[in-house]
Amino acid sequence: MKNLILYFFLVITSLSFAQSSLKGSVTADGMPLQQANIVLKKAAKTTISDENGDYSIKNLAPGNYEIVASYTGFRSESRNITLIDSTELVVDFYLKENNSLDEVVITGTMKPVSRLESPVPVEVYKPTFFKKNPTANIFEALQNVNGVRPQLNCNVCNTGDIHINGLEGPYTLVLIDGMPIVSGLSTVYGLSGIPNSLLERIEIVKGPASSLYGSEAVGGLINIITKNPKNAPIFSADTFITDWGELNVDLGFKGNVGKAASVLTGVNYFNYSNPIDNNNDNFTDVTLQDRVSVFQKWNFNRKSNKQLSLAGRFFYEDRWGGELQWEKKYRGGNEVYGESIYTKRWELLGAYELPTIEKMLFSFSYTDHDQNSVYGDMPYLAKQRIGFGQLTWDKKINNHDLLFGTALRYQYYDDNTTATVDEDVNWIPSLFVQDEIEINDNHKVLLGARYDYNNNHGSIFTPRLAYKWKINDNNILRFNTGTGFRIVNLFTEEHAALTGSRDVIVLEELKPERSFNANLNHLKKIYTNNGTFIGLETTAWYTRFSNSIIPDYDSNPNQIIYKNLDGYAVTKGISTNVDMVFNNGLKMILGATYMDVSKTENNTTTRQILTEKLSATWAISYRINKLFLDLDYTGNVYGPMRLPLLGDLDPREEYSPIWSIQNIQFTFNKFKNLELYAGVKNLLNWTPNKGNPFIIARANDPFDKEVQYDNSGNVQATPDNPYALTFDPGYVYGPNQGIRSFIGLRYNLK
Repeated sequence: MKNLILYFFLVITSLSFAQSSLKGSVTADGMPLQQANIVLKKAAKTTISDENGDYSIKNLAPGNYEIVASYTGFRSESRNITLIDSTELVVDFYLKENNSLDEVVITGTMKPVSRLESPVPVEVYKPTFFKKNPTANIFEALQNVNGVRPQLNCNVCNTGDIHINGLEGPYTLVLIDGMPIVSGLSTVYGLSGIPNSLLERIEIVKGPASSLYGSEAVGGLINIITKNPKNAPIFSADTFITDWGELNVDLGFKGNVGKAASVLTGVNYFNYSNPIDNNNDNFTDVTLQDRVSVFQKWNFNRKSNKQLSLAGRFFYEDRWGGELQWEKKYRGGNEVYGESIYTKRWELLGAYELPTIEKMLFSFSYTDHDQNSVYGDMPYLAKQRIGFGQLTWDKKINNHDLLFGTALRYQYYDDNTTATVDEDVNWIPSLFVQDEIEINDNHKVLLGARYDYNNNHGSIFTPRLAYKWKINDNNILRFNTGTGFRIVNLFTEEHAALTGSRDVIVLEELKPERSFNANLNHLKKIYTNNGTFIGLETTAWYTRFSNSIIPDYDSNPNQIIYKNLDGYAVTKGISTNVDMVFNNGLKMILGATYMDVSKTENNTTTRQILTEKLSATWAISYRINKLFLDLDYTGNVYGPMRLPLLGDLDPREEYSPIWSIQNIQFTFNKFKNLELYAGVKNLLNWTPNKGNPFIIARANDPFDKEVQYDNSGNVQATPDNPYALTFDPGYVYGPNQGIRSFIGLRYNLK
């Protein structure tokens, strides 16, 4: 009898403590998602998926649960489940891309916040967007972003900058992980060597952000955010080659240093050594380049889980363009024309979250840029060092989300031009404050102000106001306004001052530019019954500049004249982005911008040079699952721009035609962790020489040895020079590289 009682007791006990388990996988587009988060809410248990996307949770009591799977960049998915005694339940998740536009962004307010909750409109672009048209650098990658245009400034050395809403490159601040890395000298070359393989995302703010980021964020800013080593693949490779002979290699490595830290290393190598002259002017159509960039980022594991990261980059580039017979032995001479630039650059940046109860973050960066260049027989030797330190305090008090900050910027610049007789050294201390006020669930107001002191220009104050109205879950209205200022570094920013034969005339001591901006943004989300998602975002803006510094090419064709504008300059316009995702595998990203960029002086309003009124971009993708094939069709189109001519006799067109660059790519992704891709760039084979007798003026006489002048210094028309021109490669508004095919592969080891 005792044995029978004991038997029943054991059975009841085992039933009372019966345990169940749960397992499954997390995938997206047929590919496993590593380190996806799985949360079992009632049991308060969490886990992450492994390299195959699989997960398991054991020792669960029977009952009803809600399980949620989430992954950055994808829409979370939840299931209600019931666990029965001693069973193993399989629950698989198929996550879809986050088309709700609800990513976490940092750039608009200098702190992590949902994009939908941010009062400042921020556009987010992830690596998948840039893979639709593979490029060798960030500069080219931005060509399919609406309202953003990579502008080439020289037909010979192919230097360039980034235009946002019609404003020149120096008005745009480029950040890496929130630090002002690309500025001054590197405005021209600094975007070339950032390894695409390290991109987590790019955040773009259009419009002034000087109240948070300082003087260079007048037109907007681009924040290049690199991957966290914890979330990066163990090894990644992306390499392609074109039939022009361009070779690009991107490699990424991740490793752990015990339990103390994780480290991510990225290497980019680009080489183009094949001189091509399709327009028969005896000049290279595309600059020859040999470039290497090495980037490393460390994330340290602290017991407090507070942030500590350190990153560095080394960049070296040797580029030249010019007459086809140019060799290094001609460098700096006047026998054969060539523009040769050696660039050596170091960067260091980091972030340390203080071990305090309050959320305080110290960020810093340092760059050392050495440029050794010659433009024909004109040497330009320049060094620039920029140090930056910033301390922020993030504090929430009731409905106030406060950010206090102080920053110190050190700038050193020296070159061999007459503009810099002595070394230019500046220390710029700053204070800024921001208060994001949540009036209620639907209304937010952001107030901000920044104070800078520059020893050359005194005190500078820049206020800021933003307002967000959440009309409903699918409609958001934002209004932003603020002021900005910009201090000009003439020779580091104006490449045209160094190339060609125009004389540089600076009529006065240049004062800082001032700006006032206002923009209105509307975001609308549409979900149809058949699962189609449509996102619409429209922005209208107005920016007015005083003390504007615009190079004057018109007054004298032999000069570039710099002075503060005796009047004002305006950029205004409207842009629209449309994101559409269909259930049949079709995705479309469409954008269009209309703008008017002008200057007014002496009651006369003229359109500014190299600004288009109309532009459009598109990226259309379609997946054929049965063939494991992705199709990407990308492109842009630009309306006419006013171009810099050299006089009344110059036979080249004063306005560019409507022009378009279009590309197509096919990606085969049947194999695990491996993608093969191929395609064609510039399908229409468009180049700027179409419709023009020549692009480079006097390419046959680049040192102006045969040019004749009158007593006033004006060029005379002669039988050898019927158009009265001097050598000038500045007539450029688009890439001079025609149609080309490419093939490449991507490999990721999770």
